[in-house]
Amino acid sequence: MPDALASLWSTITSALVSPLFTVGETPVTTGGLLRVGLAIGVALVVSRTVRAGLVRVADRWPAAHRPTLFTLGRVLHYTLITAGLAVGLSTIGVDFTNLAVLLGALGIGVGFGLQDTVANFLAGVLILFERHLRVGDFIELESGVTGEVREIRMRATRIVTNDNIDILVPNSEFVRGRVVNWTLDEADRRVHVPFGVAYGSDKEQVRAAVLEAANRVPYTLLGRPHRAPQVWLVRFGDSSLDFELVVWLTLEGVKRPYLVQAAYLWEIHTALEQHGIEIPFPQRDLHVRSLFGLAGETAQAIVAPGKPAAP
Repeated sequence: MPDALASLWSTITSALVSPLFTVGETPVTTGGLLRVGLAIGVALVVSRTVRAGLVRVADRWPAAHRPTLFTLGRVLHYTLITAGLAVGLSTIGVDFTNLAVLLGALGIGVGFGLQDTVANFLAGVLILFERHLRVGDFIELESGVTGEVREIRMRATRIVTNDNIDILVPNSEFVRGRVVNWTLDEADRRVHVPFGVAYGSDKEQVRAAVLEAANRVPYTLLGRPHRAPQVWLVRFGDSSLDFELVVWLTLEGVKRPYLVQAAYLWEIHTALEQHGIEIPFPQRDLHVRSLFGLAGETAQAIVAPGKPAAP
């Protein structure tokens, strides 16, 4: 048995020290690769522990700036992974003074189809440092997708829509395309809710009813006189007087644009009905001059039999 164990240990040792390939003039062995993997694994564990600590800090102190903590966590993650890789490579004798080998390997990797990966990684770094896009922001992409930023990772950013759908967007899209950030600097935003009433309605009564409706919606920003809700008469429509409720929203409302629109329309309809204000529907008068080659009273008799002809 001792001989068998010694033979097994000799085989394992021989396998660990046997060169697999060389990087420059440095032979790379199985043992060396295991040391590199161990160094990266330790870096990952330390990174995860640090980021978990930052999350606990954000949960314990709500006043903490969550986007800043998230950015700090991601930067520390990349730094620790890079340091772990450097330590692991140094254990196998890679000479870092000769960067040509590493740059050449990187160039080969990019040439074999990693262009998008590198572009997304660099875009993610720009996003983290420029901070035009932060965790918790509500954004609208050029494609029309809207949602809240939940996570900015190395390759893609995770956006959660109001329907709780997770969408992974490559980071390069935020650099190349147009992005509307609804909560970048100031969270207050104004929306226009169109509605119409019948001609002959009292405009002041319409204003009072709709402002009353706006105050019942919980997403209305109140307590700021310079941002109070307003009712504008915007045009004379074909069948109605067209108004707009112009209202500033709270942060919760900014992140739920479709729900907010539905809530205001619901309350406006209720308020107009309570005040006896008519909501019109389109009306059209059809005048028939000719029908199947017929005209005048003959065509009218076919369209409306029994109806007396117009004088």
